[in-house]
Amino acid sequence: MITLLASAVLPSTALAYVPFDTNYKDSYKRLTWTQAAYIPVEVMGRGIYATDPKDPSKQMYSPLVQPKGLFIDEKDHVYIADTGNNRIVHLNEKGEVQRIIQVDESPLKKPEGVFIDKKGDIYVADTGNKRIVRLDSGGKLIKEFKRPDSKFIPESFKYDPVKVTVDKRGFLYIATLGGYQGLLQLDPEGSFQSFFGANKTVFSVMDAMKRMLYTREMYLREISKLPGSVSSVTIDKNGFIYTVTKEVDKGQIKKLNIAGKDLLAMKKEGSDTEEKIKSFGEVRFPGKDKIVPKLHDVAVDKDGNITVIDSAQKYVNQYDANGNLLFFWSGDSKATSSLLGVVKTPSAIAVNSKKQLFILDEENSVIQVLGLSEFGKLVHKANQLTQEGRYEESEKPWKEVSRLNAYYTPAMLGLAKAAYKKEEYDKAERLYYAAGQIQGYSDSFWQLRLRWFQSHFSTLMNVILVLGLAFYIFNRVTRKSKFREKWVNRSESQISLIAQLKHAFYILKHPIDGFSAIRYEGKGGFASSSIMLLLALVSFCIYRGFTDFKFNPDIILDVDLMTVLFQFMIVWVCWIVSNYLISTIYRGEGRFRDVAYGSSYALFPLVLIGLPLTVLSHMMALSEDSIYLFLQGAMVLWIGLMMFWQVQSMQNYSVGETVMNILLSIITMTLLGVLVFIMFSLSSELKDFLYSVYQEVTIR
Repeated sequence: MITLLASAVLPSTALAYVPFDTNYKDSYKRLTWTQAAYIPVEVMGRGIYATDPKDPSKQMYSPLVQPKGLFIDEKDHVYIADTGNNRIVHLNEKGEVQRIIQVDESPLKKPEGVFIDKKGDIYVADTGNKRIVRLDSGGKLIKEFKRPDSKFIPESFKYDPVKVTVDKRGFLYIATLGGYQGLLQLDPEGSFQSFFGANKTVFSVMDAMKRMLYTREMYLREISKLPGSVSSVTIDKNGFIYTVTKEVDKGQIKKLNIAGKDLLAMKKEGSDTEEKIKSFGEVRFPGKDKIVPKLHDVAVDKDGNITVIDSAQKYVNQYDANGNLLFFWSGDSKATSSLLGVVKTPSAIAVNSKKQLFILDEENSVIQVLGLSEFGKLVHKANQLTQEGRYEESEKPWKEVSRLNAYYTPAMLGLAKAAYKKEEYDKAERLYYAAGQIQGYSDSFWQLRLRWFQSHFSTLMNVILVLGLAFYIFNRVTRKSKFREKWVNRSESQISLIAQLKHAFYILKHPIDGFSAIRYEGKGGFASSSIMLLLALVSFCIYRGFTDFKFNPDIILDVDLMTVLFQFMIVWVCWIVSNYLISTIYRGEGRFRDVAYGSSYALFPLVLIGLPLTVLSHMMALSEDSIYLFLQGAMVLWIGLMMFWQVQSMQNYSVGETVMNILLSIITMTLLGVLVFIMFSLSSELKDFLYSVYQEVTIR
């Protein structure tokens, strides 16, 4: 399929030179194959010759050895930190060697990073010598930046520079090996200014429990939990600093302004202050091992598109200026022979003015050059217009992208934004839904709802007035009728099914007395409690499966109602069994059927609120989520209180005894869940064992 898709964009001669698969993942982690966004162009860095130290008049072949740093200047000249040879190799835009920089007056030692400023001055992260050196455009030493002397730098800080970048003021931003404090920021004279762009320490629930339960001495003996250290840094034409970090699960890429604020952190929908940290680094098939990407280096093109390399999985990931995924790709890096376009050990990445990617392969000691395909150019053009807010202009290229790949989500989003701009809200709503974009879908719905109210408001008000008047007249006419009197004074047997079902409403007003009546007065039975449980089960399935997309994004993935039903029943049964067992041990008076009947009736608020809330979700916009969340919270709280009063009444407990009973019941439910999980795991192992024995017997 990928070949057929790619043939729509690439000439047949180019298809043979794309030894990798290109993919996209939407916000729901659904994988899509796309046409190749980049195609291999050439390999640089093979034909490097240096002056023979024994005979300066001769040139000797001197290949790269474990190169780790790469930079492309404004003239598209390429600078390589040739770490194994203790030098900087300068190539022109055609890949021809211009010079080899070794700094004879103060030789380099294992340099891992290089940066060229606007003046042409060369900054080298001279890792082995624990310094940054600044050279003029001719390669002469101007200044070296050793470990700054400052009381604000802890003594434990190790100054091993691996990458460096410089802003237009001449301030240096240095990534150091294991520097969890962030980038080291120095002024042009080498004085320490601050630590910049540090990552935050992530604490788990277990860490929080340790802090509460451990003494100070015990906690100090724990292994220190440190934030991830920045592995690389670069800067774009607007002065934004970009960093990548390996040892974190979120915020692996940061786009920092001068104040150190991460511009890629999204604001949570419905909140003006709370931020949601994005996760970067893609894996095609994560598998059971939950592979964690290790982003190693970053490059930014002239349009702000961010490209990073994954040193562990050998993926190349590309995002737009706002951190939204565009593409990711990888080839078979395990092949014994090298392939054009496939990188075995990516150590650095850079981009030139033509938006070509240069990926440094440390193992093969070459640079793989990739150029945009026609499909990639089309996506970049359309996305750039969208980023600039020129939605109507972006519609044409996005339509072409969508024609070539109807499953490419950025094209759906681009077309949705164009439709919204043109006030085609029906179309925008459909496209936002298909793309899984909640906010845009809600905004389109709000506009459609506004239009409907504007055109139908008078009719709606007339209908309400007519219905109100009809109800008033009916009430006045039938007030003294025999039918009305008979209905008001109707009576049913106290043990009838209808009376037992009506008892659910009495419980809502008088929970303690109502639950006691189920136990002592027969106000609830097997049939009525089964009906109440069935109503709650149906209401829960409808609530989970049919709540509108704005408040239930999982609906786009097709909620499995059988799974929902099974989960509901497992929790309910575990609660009944656990609560009855604990009550038996903990001086409870209720029978098993009392617990079952009472727990069924306690779920009635799920019917009263869950069903109307599901309907209401289709009438509300995301900006009104506070109302939705309030009703949802009220439903959960009400059910919780009903369960509390049920236990208290059925078991004849005090408030304190009820709290203890519920806590122990929850713990018992957890243990039951663990036992069931172990049982199923062992059953699976036993089945595999028996099957292997069967195969062995049949073969023999």
